[in-house]
Amino acid sequence: MKKKITILGSTGSIGLTTLNIISKKKNQFIVTLLAAKNNYKEICKQINKYNPIYFVIANPAIFKKVKKKFKNKKTKILDDYTKIKIKPKSDVTISAIPGTEGLLPTLSIIKSTKKLLLANKESVICGWELIKNESFKYKVDIVPIDSEHYSILQLIKDYKIDQIKKIYLTASGGPFLNYKPHQFKKIKPKDALKHPKWKMGKKITIDSSTLMNKILELIEAQKLFNIPSKKLDILIHPNSLVHAIVMFNNGLTKMLYHQTTMIIPIANAIFDEEIDIGDFYKPKIKIKNDIENIIFRRVDAKIFPIIKLKDRVNEHPSTSIIINSTNEVLVDQFLNNNITYNDIIKGIKHVLRDRNYKEYAIKKPKTINQILDIDIWAKKKILNKLFND
Repeated sequence: MKKKITILGSTGSIGLTTLNIISKKKNQFIVTLLAAKNNYKEICKQINKYNPIYFVIANPAIFKKVKKKFKNKKTKILDDYTKIKIKPKSDVTISAIPGTEGLLPTLSIIKSTKKLLLANKESVICGWELIKNESFKYKVDIVPIDSEHYSILQLIKDYKIDQIKKIYLTASGGPFLNYKPHQFKKIKPKDALKHPKWKMGKKITIDSSTLMNKILELIEAQKLFNIPSKKLDILIHPNSLVHAIVMFNNGLTKMLYHQTTMIIPIANAIFDEEIDIGDFYKPKIKIKNDIENIIFRRVDAKIFPIIKLKDRVNEHPSTSIIINSTNEVLVDQFLNNNITYNDIIKGIKHVLRDRNYKEYAIKKPKTINQILDIDIWAKKKILNKLFND
């Protein structure tokens, strides 16, 4: 029987990788739903190639344009996730819409899937309790597919939390690992987008260069695995081959190694690890050379000042939401050349010093609207700082 698959964020790097994977086994899949926002050309290409039952488009102008172009095609072009009724459920849904924008679509689709593959860390950071509760209600299995969290899952799935001593998330260090502090003031978006190991979307690539990606992943790991923050840490690993390290109380330390491609965690998650990875890409086998060059370093706070946020993310119940939302704005403004690279960490610190910060940080949101209230406050606060001061 063919698997029904849904992809939220089908034109992004995770979405395109997923479509590439299922294209290798196209006789095994029915594309139930795809969702995207701005990439008109790619949206049209996907409708023609994959013939999804639904295509949801979040950008009103692109939605109207695509709906008009495909008015005679069977694919239903929609602009609202609440209008979707997938029966029977999709077998697999990939949630890969970046930023807090991905939270509402993720919550809307849970009731219509059997398994949810999460690649949207911001949704977990801001709305994990809602996602967890909905998944429990509708009996949905959740599998994280970020390479770090998928690796942690594989390493700890046969252990209890009290058997774990420490979990290390690894960071490549990005393009500026060997920079001196004075060089950072001259960094331009084009420089920060040149990741030495991974091909990713713009936002996550900037986060990788500042190390914010690891701060967010640390928060995500806490929530996904119910791991106390004191058991989590970050190491620099320039090779990007070891994706997680787990130290156990019994004296054993385990690490998970795989090459720098998201095909590996995504394909394994889709096929429940029953695959030959050679069916999806040709691995570059150079294990001897790789092992000789496996290096780990402590994080240098002079190069990555964002690491200091590690001790603040659990300060109040919604501190992590505020940090995430503020960073989203700052990364966008940096990519648009409106602020400097160093302004990213300065902007986050500004919001955390704001006189109204604690009022919002101490809130324990129980609905998506309450989460969005905190998100909107943080975004308005940093935008006001950038453009009205």
